[in-house]
Amino acid sequence: MAVRIGTNPITWTNDDLPSLGGDTPVETCLAETRMAGFAGTEMGGKFPKKSSELGPLLKRFDLDLVSGWYDGRIAEQDIAKEWDAILPHLTLLRALGCRHVVYADTSHRANGDLFAPISKRPKLADGDWKEYGRRLTELAERMGEFGVAMAFHHHMGTIVETDEEVGRLMAATGPAVGLLYDTGHSIFSGGDPIALLKRHIARVVHVHCKDARKPILEKAIATDESFMQAVLDGVFTVPGDGFIDFPAVLKILHDNGYEGWLVVEAEQDPAKAHPLTYARLGFSNLTRMALMAGFTVSP
Repeated sequence: MAVRIGTNPITWTNDDLPSLGGDTPVETCLAETRMAGFAGTEMGGKFPKKSSELGPLLKRFDLDLVSGWYDGRIAEQDIAKEWDAILPHLTLLRALGCRHVVYADTSHRANGDLFAPISKRPKLADGDWKEYGRRLTELAERMGEFGVAMAFHHHMGTIVETDEEVGRLMAATGPAVGLLYDTGHSIFSGGDPIALLKRHIARVVHVHCKDARKPILEKAIATDESFMQAVLDGVFTVPGDGFIDFPAVLKILHDNGYEGWLVVEAEQDPAKAHPLTYARLGFSNLTRMALMAGFTVSP
């Protein structure tokens, strides 16, 4: 089984909180991504939105585009409006060779308050899951026909946050809804990343690899801290620098035939966690553990 190792520019600059690396040029993000050893990068807010501009920029640094995040609203609006809204993003990703879009449903978030307590996040009512799954599946089928499949991102602060909600989502949707498996968001939500992966491995199409620092995570949960404050405190780090069992994660992926990208996405405060240092550590650790699990790592 072959995988490629990519990263996300959130290591250098955080789109949600511009004070974190907001003055870092996109060229610095890309140059250091390549220096660290990565083969590709996901989209960042500073990236050009035209393939005629982004393509040459990535080529300049010998990088591929892995995918790109999209703030979904399918719980709030009908399929036609959601499709029209996402089409430019899908068009850009397809033009640059991406197989999947990172789709996170950020409907009904707490008025955009990044520092709202963890407990103050939107939830779907029990009776809404069936219809939600139907609409999401139809949207994902359109994406697949277009040529960029859905990788649904379970994420803190959204309607699909916990392992249990991931299970409800998978049960309510068809196979066109692929799962973006994220180790860090599973463990932050109180879940078990190993059990989650085993349960839904057949639906996993994309992987975000972030580790967690246990004392900071426990404090955040105990005090009902905000997700963003926990990030500022250093709850996340790169694979191999926390307490998540990445060798076990990678072995499950390998033994079940996963092929695709493994993406280091470990947002930290760049003033505290030097981006290039952590990028190099994340690439080195993840590559070593992927090889140990039996993967071939493509350049």
